[in-house]
Amino acid sequence: MDLSTSTALVTGAANRGFGRALAAELLSRGATVYAGARNPDQVDLPGAQPIALDITDPASIDAAAEATGDVTILVNNAGSSTGADLLTADLDDIRLEMDTHYFGTLSVTRAFAPQMSANGGGAILNILSGLSWVSFPDFGAYCAAKSAEWSLTNALRQQLADQHIRVAGLHVGYMDTDMVRAVDAPKSDPTDIARIAVDGIAANAYEIVADDASRQAQAALAGGVCVLYPQLP
Repeated sequence: MDLSTSTALVTGAANRGFGRALAAELLSRGATVYAGARNPDQVDLPGAQPIALDITDPASIDAAAEATGDVTILVNNAGSSTGADLLTADLDDIRLEMDTHYFGTLSVTRAFAPQMSANGGGAILNILSGLSWVSFPDFGAYCAAKSAEWSLTNALRQQLADQHIRVAGLHVGYMDTDMVRAVDAPKSDPTDIARIAVDGIAANAYEIVADDASRQAQAALAGGVCVLYPQLP
């Protein structure tokens, strides 16, 4: 894919975090970039075109699609992290994870795929996680939502292939962003992962496994439940 002739929309691309790094990397390759944010006034990336977009609000999604028309790359990055476990957390927090990562990603894709198809096709990148493949009870709602988003990605890549829209998933572990500031674990630099992600888009990759933690989770899938969760009796 020639990124220099592409127009990208990155959701969750306000003034910090991975979305901003993705938008910056796409801009550096010559792409035109819409930076989607619930508060577009917070977008401070030179060259990016701010656009109001709340992926949990159907009216906001429809308005963003109407305001563009030239998108050929969609990056579904916007996310949430409530830290909700499945047995004791408020159900509203659990629903928020699904509304954001699953229904939000699906709704944005449904809104923008027609214009991408009309523009001759393009690429969709869903920002997944190593936690698409392995779950931890302390934040089981996030893991479940990311797993659902992975399944969604697998289905959509088959449905959209004949429209020349390639759907890819990025799997990555912890990145050094505000979302995981309190986590005491090795973290990747978001700018490094953004470069890997955009390299994958340019190479027409279907699956981008960006770090060792995600590669280990992917490999463990073949071993079954006892390999994924050795702590089980």
